[in-house]
Amino acid sequence: MIALANDFAGLELKNRIKEYLDSIDEAYMDFGSSTEEAVDYPVYALKAAGAVKDHICDRGIVFCGTGIGISLAANKVKGIRCAVCTDCYSARMAKEHNNANMLALGGRVVGRELAVEIVKAWLRAEFQGGVHQKRLDMIAAIEEGEHV
Repeated sequence: MIALANDFAGLELKNRIKEYLDSIDEAYMDFGSSTEEAVDYPVYALKAAGAVKDHICDRGIVFCGTGIGISLAANKVKGIRCAVCTDCYSARMAKEHNNANMLALGGRVVGRELAVEIVKAWLRAEFQGGVHQKRLDMIAAIEEGEHV
């Protein structure tokens, strides 16, 4: 199950990704805004990131104008690794090397069909573990206030 969330600037792109997820029978929960009226992205980032943190959803995709703001907010939730991606390679690496459990896309930055390809790359990729797990453990330690 994928948690989706967006602000007003990410609405159109979220809707395109929902169409894609429907076409591949991928389940999702929509925690985002359904209006083009201005709303505050941290509210929606927290809903989606909370669903991932609490294991209601396995992973999440969030959308705002650039993907940056909503990813920053999502990354404040302990255990969330949300990567802003504008290309397929970065999306694949975000999963393979960083085990990103959330993806952020910018509705004003990424075209609709490129966004579908980015989501495909991220969904298909698998975490490689090994030395990458060591680094994730270091990130988790930083989250706990430890020095690495």
